[in-house]
Amino acid sequence: MRNTLLPVALIAAVLSWNCSRTASDISLKSSLDESAAKINTAMTVISESRGYDLMVINDMTKSGDGFSDSITLDLISGVYDFSPDTFVCRHFSMPFWRFDKSDESEMLILNMPQRLVYHPRYLFNPTPQDTVAENDFTITASDYHYYYSFMRRYDYKLTAKFTLKDEDIGMLDVTSAGETFSGRSYVSEYSFTDDYSLLVSYDRGDTAISAMSLKQGDEILLGEETVFVRSDFRNKEKQYTLTVGDVTIVRGSAMDSIQVYLDGVLQNTAGAVITDDDDYGDGSVCHRRDILLTFDDGTTEKLSDLIGPALEILGTLVDPMREMYFARRIVDHLAFTIYYQQR
Repeated sequence: MRNTLLPVALIAAVLSWNCSRTASDISLKSSLDESAAKINTAMTVISESRGYDLMVINDMTKSGDGFSDSITLDLISGVYDFSPDTFVCRHFSMPFWRFDKSDESEMLILNMPQRLVYHPRYLFNPTPQDTVAENDFTITASDYHYYYSFMRRYDYKLTAKFTLKDEDIGMLDVTSAGETFSGRSYVSEYSFTDDYSLLVSYDRGDTAISAMSLKQGDEILLGEETVFVRSDFRNKEKQYTLTVGDVTIVRGSAMDSIQVYLDGVLQNTAGAVITDDDDYGDGSVCHRRDILLTFDDGTTEKLSDLIGPALEILGTLVDPMREMYFARRIVDHLAFTIYYQQR
């Protein structure tokens, strides 16, 4: 009887191991596919939003750089309405429209025509209009300061929500500090509608960390973090981490190979290859980097095949948010407009 039970037990164990192995492999693939579907949906929704249009504005004809004063929210707080036919040019030839203060507030609330925001050329170089545009766009800044020192060091904070025709289109939260905009650390996050948000950050130092995360609520749909060290006056990649839902891919200078994790568990047979070899370049999936995943059954999948269009859209957002284009060139310009017209 014992001789009969032993082979049966061995066969059962082998079958159980094979089923477990197959389930693990399928779960890695299915997790990646499920996460890719969520990322593609998120970026489709975001790209069709008016908040996206704000963050990717590129017809800037004037930069918000070069301010040499320090201002705080209490100096410019109140409700201000755009006043047409009042375009003036003063204070070191900085042109601006006048805004009439209509009410008191602890915040900075600016009501203006949307064309001044979505088409900044009208903000800096006005052209005659046949009709007076409606003040249908509102910036509500609940936190703002721009501290500027003699040695070109600055400290910056902006928290502002935006409405278009009384409809919420998102919120921007920026914190930045350093020596001018070229030597800064920053965190920039835009909260879109439908509970989506995108955060980009850079922590400057001997070891620098660049990061990006696309979230739905508290769930990270796509995350990327690169740790750099200074080498030959440039940043050299030390460790790279990509998170796609429950799948995490890690490459490090101290690692023998790229590691793939599923829900925090190291996958011993799955593999990954990062296609670009430039350790000093911008190694990001939002630009030139691609990743080829190999599963236990020998099949492969490229990240660009799974979420290529989503990554292209994400790339158009990440760069302007890193450069703080909208905060620097629109919000700062309007904040200093209020500041200077009161002096």
